Amino acid sequence: MKTPAPRCVHGIVLVLLLLLAALRTTTAQKNDIDVYSLTVDSKVSSRFAHTVVTSRVVNRADFAQEATFQVELPKRAFITNFSMIIEGVTYPGNIKEKAAAQEQYSAAVARGESAGLVKATGRKTEQFQVSVSVAPSAKVTFELVYEELLKRHLGAYELLLKVQPQQLVKHLQMDIHIFEPQGISFLETESTFMTNELVDALTVSQNKTKAHIQFKPTLSQQKSSGQQDTVLNGNFIVRYDVNRTVSGGSIQIENGYFVHYFAPEGLPTIPKNVIFVIDKSGSMSGRKIQQTREALIKILDDLSPNDQFNLVSFSGDAAQWKPSLVPASAENVNQARSYATRIQAQGGTNINDAMLMAVRLLDSANQQELLPEGSVSLIILLTDGDPTMGEINPARIQKNVKEAVDGQYSVFSLGFGFDVSYAFLEKLALENGGLARRIYEDSDSALQLQDFYQEVASPLLTAVTFEYPGNAVEDVSQDNFRLLFKGSEIVVAGKIRDQSPDVLSAKVRGKMHMQNITFQTESSVAEQEKEFQSPKYIFHSFMERLWAYLTIQQLLEKMVSASNAEKQALETRALNLSLHYCFVTPLTSMVVTKPEGKEQSEVAEKPMETENKHKNFHPGYPLSRFPASGDRRSRIKAGTTRKRPSDPGRAGPPGPPDVPHHYPLYQMAGESLLPDMLLAPSIPDGAFRSVDLRARDTFRARVPAVASGPVTGRLWERKASGRSTDLPQPPKTTSLPGTIAAVPAPIQAPPVILTLPGQSVDHLCVDIKHSQGPMNLLSDPEQGIKVTAQYMTDKAQFSWIKVTFRNPELQVHAFSEHVVVTRNRRNSAYKWKETLFSAIPGLKMTMDKAGLLLLSSPDRVTIGLLPWDGPGEGLRLLLRDTDRFSSRVGGVLGQFYQDVVWGPPAAVNDSQRTLTVGDLEYTATRLLKLDYQEGSPGTEISCWSVEL
Repeated sequence: MKTPAPRCVHGIVLVLLLLLAALRTTTAQKNDIDVYSLTVDSKVSSRFAHTVVTSRVVNRADFAQEATFQVELPKRAFITNFSMIIEGVTYPGNIKEKAAAQEQYSAAVARGESAGLVKATGRKTEQFQVSVSVAPSAKVTFELVYEELLKRHLGAYELLLKVQPQQLVKHLQMDIHIFEPQGISFLETESTFMTNELVDALTVSQNKTKAHIQFKPTLSQQKSSGQQDTVLNGNFIVRYDVNRTVSGGSIQIENGYFVHYFAPEGLPTIPKNVIFVIDKSGSMSGRKIQQTREALIKILDDLSPNDQFNLVSFSGDAAQWKPSLVPASAENVNQARSYATRIQAQGGTNINDAMLMAVRLLDSANQQELLPEGSVSLIILLTDGDPTMGEINPARIQKNVKEAVDGQYSVFSLGFGFDVSYAFLEKLALENGGLARRIYEDSDSALQLQDFYQEVASPLLTAVTFEYPGNAVEDVSQDNFRLLFKGSEIVVAGKIRDQSPDVLSAKVRGKMHMQNITFQTESSVAEQEKEFQSPKYIFHSFMERLWAYLTIQQLLEKMVSASNAEKQALETRALNLSLHYCFVTPLTSMVVTKPEGKEQSEVAEKPMETENKHKNFHPGYPLSRFPASGDRRSRIKAGTTRKRPSDPGRAGPPGPPDVPHHYPLYQMAGESLLPDMLLAPSIPDGAFRSVDLRARDTFRARVPAVASGPVTGRLWERKASGRSTDLPQPPKTTSLPGTIAAVPAPIQAPPVILTLPGQSVDHLCVDIKHSQGPMNLLSDPEQGIKVTAQYMTDKAQFSWIKVTFRNPELQVHAFSEHVVVTRNRRNSAYKWKETLFSAIPGLKMTMDKAGLLLLSSPDRVTIGLLPWDGPGEGLRLLLRDTDRFSSRVGGVLGQFYQDVVWGPPAAVNDSQRTLTVGDLEYTATRLLKLDYQEGSPGTEISCWSVEL
């Protein structure tokens, strides 16, 4: 017998993005406003997340003050409940049809107040906010509940928490419980505010199917060094995936409902035919066209040799690169790259002609039987504005494209910025079997474009259909899908009939490249029901709510491209489900009641992507890596986002300048895609020992920084053998009356300082004088590490350094602006000097406020990267634990960890000696250099130096 689901169940989210209730006030001590308890409880059951945020506040002043509760939650999440408990009285939020709440909504607008409690605040977040007056000595408890089905993206589910208490909290605790019956295949975490003190506040436990992450810092752990402010200010990410095989997927059953997850492993990629339709109108000029070129070049490099492609660029007119599709051979890709670098922005926007040209290219190839049998055809449109030339009526353009495509191809629409009608692009895509995505105008726009392409780069199946016995299930969600891409997942849910068989079976049919395929799977109803009995990990009737959530989301999506007659029926069903399960959706509103006679009720409504306009939308940095430092008012805010002047939503310094097109693509990437909290996978104690890259055992030279006496302005470096006679003696000059003698150039930091354990010389400074193209600095196949770099001799600095790990498979690409981490085709960008703590099996990444990025793991050389801003500024490489290099290490720098022979100091000049490495011989000179490894301004050291 089925247990009826509660009318409103407190719920959670796995791409959890919640700004932990934070108080915004001058400080708790100054205003006598105190958040004495702040808890987050998240339960993730079979991808469905249910989150409860609770904040308890007391007004310690002898006068009334306003408290503001503020939480950021994922855009895909639905709020399911909110309540305030004031002096023992509960004031609930009541979910109603949007029309029924219109009176309160209009009254709020008439009072000049914000037109809603929920607003879009970032790329992936919405902000819930409610304020209430708190009497002297009174206490208020705020509680918000929301739910979300986690979506698999490039092979992982993601839980993101924003943590910004903004004051010390006596009881601060976060608990995340994850239960996945299929088994957890990996779990990794990232944080941008973790410190050595906070590591002890985090505990992670994991077995085959369950994980528990708890963060419970004490008051002393929350304090900034030597101050009373909290250090907890940032994001927290958990990524995980589940075990899977080449099968019909996993069917899970709970309390009379089922969910079917389908993402088979090991399928070959289907060849694709891709037409890139690129807007080059005048509005794309500057940064946008530059980033588009950079992204397009990288995307072209990622094409498979089995793919075919072409380019259509448009402004007032449309032009095709080639008269027909061409294979993605190395020659054709290189020609396309050259073409992409020459795309210039000017003119109007003729979307209609460009899209029809793309369709004609595919039609022509199809008619000539040039499209490989079983291949997939995609049209990817990138535009930043509404049509201004040719056909400019959006509805007619949609009609023209739909008729031309005729269900044969899939259209994907990318809207660059906020000057484009997202509703227009969304319908254009959904009507033609694709999807739409907004590309945020920021320094990482090129990365956003690449990541989108990676989502659709590897089609695995087409025409995917799910079949279940008619006597076993009912009310099944969408059960047919045009495409399945690698790294994604198809989810189907429904009800189990009362008289259903003991075993639920399913068939999944689809088309591979050259053949049809059928997957079969079955699941025991009784065994599955038993699987979900643990109350610690499961909230009651979660699968019924998962089914309702999924059904509502699919109904809302279908409404976009439905006819008027169909739309009404879809809306009615979505509305009824939203009301029954207490979801705040675009069709419902939540009226928040307040103490009678004191304050008016307020209304919370679900923002829509199509309503996000530039004038009232703060795009934020990728997943808001930048804590803002906005105004401080006499109010407390639980979960407040605070803007700092550099936020893109406000006036501030401009972004980085355009980078010439021949620079590596990642130089266009921007801010962080990673969040700021903490979490670590289950790693044995001691697996990651503390590594201090900056420990120094080098000899500190006791030589004056500037030689006495007049000197020329010529660049020179002083030798440092400890004797003044060893210093270079510049020619004497005579200063003319009224002139100032030239000042010696400052001592420079070398590009690289190597520690040499076991050799007669402890460390070696390396100056690079000759470099052409990328350099192989280090390569150790046994360690599974490779370090390459581009050195600019004219600027005497590295333009980029790339560290590649074999296990885990990961790349760290450092540029002057930021660091880009690539794993499993996912790119994450981080600003220098923004703290980072990331722990994945086999590797730990940390970055401190000085910008020192350390990459460490057990039994492996520790690699450090640093944005040096002292004399000789530029990227710097640091190496520690170099005794772990294997005998197979090589490369420009790696050679110095092979059999090195140091000759004795020269008889005529003891500041020089010979260094022999294999068949190569170098002259080493003892010079004063700046040691950059402790950060700016550096420390003078006496260092044997060689030139390469």
